[in-house]
Amino acid sequence: MKRAVLPAEPRRRDLQGRHVLGGFLAFFAVVFLANGAMIYSALSTHTGLVANEPYRKGLAYNERIAADERQSHLGWSEAVELARDGAVTLALRWPDGRPVSGFQVSGVLGRPATYRNDAPVAFVETEPGRYVGRAVGVAEGTWLLSVEVRQRGNDEPLYRSRRRLWLEP
Repeated sequence: MKRAVLPAEPRRRDLQGRHVLGGFLAFFAVVFLANGAMIYSALSTHTGLVANEPYRKGLAYNERIAADERQSHLGWSEAVELARDGAVTLALRWPDGRPVSGFQVSGVLGRPATYRNDAPVAFVETEPGRYVGRAVGVAEGTWLLSVEVRQRGNDEPLYRSRRRLWLEP
């Protein structure tokens, strides 16, 4: 007598412990990878430094306010131009239109978002009230020019200015 062969039952695929463990580990691997990417991006793009020596600057804050008041009483007006070749022109005038002449002018030209491209600019007075300096490696886009005007032989700036400049592509 021959035995009847019954067809094999299809194997049931129930949810087992190793499946739950695999899904759990995969979920947390994705979370850790996303967090790692965010942490790397945050640490590599911004230092978090808002000001060099913030404590000392805070101690001298009242002196800075007084210097700003002295500067506003001068009433100087300024005009700034940035050329493609890196020439920076600063024109200073008194309230009555006379040129502001005979001062030592220095500055820093850089990008607003980073300190990496900051370049010092030494200005020379080419005509009364007109100071010209040159920066190296100026490309199109937004630039930030910080200028300090001093009397010759004096360390304390008489006039300070920060201007955003745009160099068209």
